[in-house]
Amino acid sequence: MSPLAALPAIGLAELEERAALLSRTDRKYIIPAGHVDRLLDRLAPAARVLEIGGVRRFGYESLYFDTPHLLGYLRTAHRHRRRFKIRTRAYVDTGSCFLEMKVPGARGSTLKYRVAHELTGRRAIGLGRDFVDEVFSRHDLGDQRDAELGPVLRTEYRRCTLLLTGDASRVTIDTGLRWATADRELHLPAIAIVETKTRRAAGEADRTLWQQGHRPVAVSKYATGLAALRADLPAAPWRRVIRRHFRPEEDNDE
Repeated sequence: MSPLAALPAIGLAELEERAALLSRTDRKYIIPAGHVDRLLDRLAPAARVLEIGGVRRFGYESLYFDTPHLLGYLRTAHRHRRRFKIRTRAYVDTGSCFLEMKVPGARGSTLKYRVAHELTGRRAIGLGRDFVDEVFSRHDLGDQRDAELGPVLRTEYRRCTLLLTGDASRVTIDTGLRWATADRELHLPAIAIVETKTRRAAGEADRTLWQQGHRPVAVSKYATGLAALRADLPAAPWRRVIRRHFRPEEDNDE
């Protein structure tokens, strides 16, 4: 039996009740895909895995939106305090979809807002525009109200989500990673992106990853993926990660 299959299950409602963490500190790690089972084995005593309809790995499709001049991307690249990220996220296995925004919070935290969105309309913001403009206004981004926003990058991957009962933190593990712009694609099957989501301090998963020799890295599925596909963009925060991990011709399974 695989380590993931052996974990006790938790339903979505209970997971959200115990660890919604819409205001949180995120840490991301890139590990070889072949090391995922080793990580799951170490976390198993305190871990429960999200299960919906008997499924434990879920397909995700995200479409990221930005202005014609990529203001969201550029502010992220330059670590501007008024940066933002906008996407529709489709849950392939359940057929649900959300429009989501992320903005910086206090002390390095991330604030995420989301509303339900029509699955068939996920390639446009559409009726979610009022939601976007309200978040802009709330976070000193009012100058972006009514700014033109269009699709820039699509990502696809498979995700499992864990609740660690000791500290009520969450861990997501993404594999089968793909990125696509209008004219280019990138597929990285040899790596996994692990994200820990805690209220502030490092959690049990972080300490386990450190013990296994992994350290947090600056990686954003939107910004790093777009920079990897477009060499014309400034990419200083992610250049080392791109060189080491975002090269499909290289074998990343260390």
